[in-house]
Amino acid sequence: MSPISHQAERRRRLLTRAVPIALVAAGAFIAGAIAGGRGAELSGARSFAEAWERQDFAAMYREISPAAAKRYPLTVFTNDYGKAQDTATVARVTTGDLAGEDVGGRQAAIVPVALDTHAFGQISGRLVLPLAGDRIAWSPNLVFPGLAPGDRLVRNARIPERAPILARDGTPLAEGPVTSRSSPLGPAAQSVAGVVSSPSSKQDRRLSRLGFPPGAPTGTSGLELAFNRRLAGRPGGQLVALAPAGGGPVLATSKPVPGNPVHTTIDPTLQRAAVAALGDQYGGVAALDARNGSVLALAGIAFSGPQPPGSTFKLITTTAALEAGIVKLTDQFPIQTSTVVGGREVANAHDEACGGSFVQAFAESCNSVFVPLGPKIGSQRLVNTAERYGFNSSPSLFNAAATRIVDPPQSAIPASIPNDLELGVSAIGQGQVLATPLEMASVAQTIADGGVRSPTRIVSDRKLRPSAKPVRVTSAQVASTLRELMIQVVTSGTGTAAALTGVQVAGKTGTAELGPKALEAGQQQSSGAAPEQKVDAWFTAFAPASDPKVAAAAMVVNASGDGGTVAAPIVRQILAAGLGIG
Repeated sequence: MSPISHQAERRRRLLTRAVPIALVAAGAFIAGAIAGGRGAELSGARSFAEAWERQDFAAMYREISPAAAKRYPLTVFTNDYGKAQDTATVARVTTGDLAGEDVGGRQAAIVPVALDTHAFGQISGRLVLPLAGDRIAWSPNLVFPGLAPGDRLVRNARIPERAPILARDGTPLAEGPVTSRSSPLGPAAQSVAGVVSSPSSKQDRRLSRLGFPPGAPTGTSGLELAFNRRLAGRPGGQLVALAPAGGGPVLATSKPVPGNPVHTTIDPTLQRAAVAALGDQYGGVAALDARNGSVLALAGIAFSGPQPPGSTFKLITTTAALEAGIVKLTDQFPIQTSTVVGGREVANAHDEACGGSFVQAFAESCNSVFVPLGPKIGSQRLVNTAERYGFNSSPSLFNAAATRIVDPPQSAIPASIPNDLELGVSAIGQGQVLATPLEMASVAQTIADGGVRSPTRIVSDRKLRPSAKPVRVTSAQVASTLRELMIQVVTSGTGTAAALTGVQVAGKTGTAELGPKALEAGQQQSSGAAPEQKVDAWFTAFAPASDPKVAAAAMVVNASGDGGTVAAPIVRQILAAGLGIG
């Protein structure tokens, strides 16, 4: 015989180390002896085994005898292997060195095989492949070692205990069995924890391949979905070769392994406050630790339903304008009710006349001052500034694997804004600009931390955290200027409803007013709220302004009023709870 290749030797050692479970596949044959000298006859079996390792079922099928191919079409052959491997939760197939034997007066190829499975660990055994010349006289019991003719592979699953999701102080956000998850926070925890319910057909197939029984409840939203594999643990049970008459040998067994808890950064007090403040209004709330970006609370569509952020986006516009030297705080602007950009008139909210110094214009959220800044800043600078703040990137809540599972939408701005009109409306957070409360809370946190944006992580476990690192978005000087402008919004501008007794709050209001005709044209304009317009109310802030501890943002969709009257009081309640103010 020729020397054994390095790869073949590795396989031989692997299969020798594996603990066999006394599996013999072709029960119709009685093992004989006398191997050797059959290299040509084993060539088809070798190709068959190699193709099985590659999961190339079409190549395997080409090595079966014409009689077997006539009886079992490729679709049946492929389906049988797929079903067996799903039942056994096979992740990888490894075969060893083949040997030829006479089995019951017929030549056969003996194939050592090791199957790495999700639910049962490694299953090892051997397959006896009857030969017809250099082809395989295939039958369905050959899909898995240990099956006799007519046997069916069956998995009896045992589901482990699902692990809890915990707030930063250890309070459960979700605990108990999959059929009745609960939390001391009641419904307030669900915005973060999500729910466990019946799986989708796609989820069901994936979970079945991991060893869970069909239809087993699973995480379908929130952290229950993001970290379902971790929380759910590993199912156990038995793998049985079920005979047509019932009964049959147990091919493998395993014990269920309980899940591991997920530790979050959520503050239970703030979580209750966020959910209570939003109430039954449709929208979202996010609260962050102003010092490091950690998520303290989420409610509603905090990161799942981007909407035009309205004038809260003026924080980004002002950053770009200050960095480029386009404006100074002492610059004076005409007091007017509207402005014209790209040949189109854009009005101030409620047709109010505003202007004066840049500080006044920012405090009063004056569109007639900010719309012309868009073309002056230009597309590249405006987009680049927004992207530094986190736009056009997935939120950094958890690691890459969980992010792929949840697939949260991005806060977005077009990569290129083609004309002055669209630049103007983008500068006031409309047009095609979209943001989530989580993103706008992150903008506030960035300013609060001197221009450094931290990942908005919601998990404290090191392996589950996002890989993103803190990044400098703007200079400490620009951040300090923005802080002073935001203080004026709350002390004398549109955000006075967010003021707290004894604590200085820095904030920014936003009202996105979406006109139907503008929507049809792919444009949105800011003007007095006509009856047919839908209004989204926004507010983002941090406090205390001089030593920030909490940053928060709120958005209410189709609100009954503007950001200062609807969203600012929501954020005020959250800041008060976070700072322990009664």
